[in-house]
Amino acid sequence: MCCFSRQVNAVADTSIFARAAGGGRQFLVYSMRLDASEPVAMILPIPVPVGAADGAVRFISLEAYPEFFDEMRSGYPVPPLTRAQGFAVSAAPVLAVVEVGSFVASFVPSIADFSRLDARFRLPAEVWDDLPMYRDFGFAVFQLKEGNQKVHPMAFEFPRADPKQLFFPTVHIHDGSVHPVAEFDHALFCQRSGEEDVTAWEASPEPAEAFMPNLARAQGVVDAAERCYRMTLQGEFKNEDVVVSA
Repeated sequence: MCCFSRQVNAVADTSIFARAAGGGRQFLVYSMRLDASEPVAMILPIPVPVGAADGAVRFISLEAYPEFFDEMRSGYPVPPLTRAQGFAVSAAPVLAVVEVGSFVASFVPSIADFSRLDARFRLPAEVWDDLPMYRDFGFAVFQLKEGNQKVHPMAFEFPRADPKQLFFPTVHIHDGSVHPVAEFDHALFCQRSGEEDVTAWEASPEPAEAFMPNLARAQGVVDAAERCYRMTLQGEFKNEDVVVSA
């Protein structure tokens, strides 16, 4: 879910990478170009186990690897020719804020726990009524500065409610409302071992280590010996998240 706590002027050039981590966890890396007139929070839902603790998410700074997605794209020398088809008030302590490169982030264990976060970085409570699928989700919240900027990759590792799935947060909320169809400008990347058909995804001809020369900066997020898969979503699509087998 590319969701913002305040209205933003524009969001484009979104890239998301997902890979299974050990112990039933998942890596997620997210980057986009953003134009905002005031500081905003980007809120990403993540399907964590119910009752996940405040420290369940490990944030990873990729500030020193801004070219993460540029290098990943270089593994695909021929761009795809066709558009792919998509497949209560809390009295608890204030949530911890973690410095992650050029921004700060928090893990919100549940919708109710948003009351523990700065009010500027929450969604209106009524928005969640239109998003019942996130009732049992947790949320990674990144506080971003105002201005027209290319945000360096935001990365974290989280425990998955279903360790057989890779989750891509792609639902759009840019104006405080949930629309059934949204304009996508997304490149989704993953590394996976599942048996699900991936004909809609383009495989890199070589493993990641062949085209990502600075991969050591990724801190284990990418498996150097495995190929990457890519799906490009450009245009209008159903406003929903993308899930594939891990």
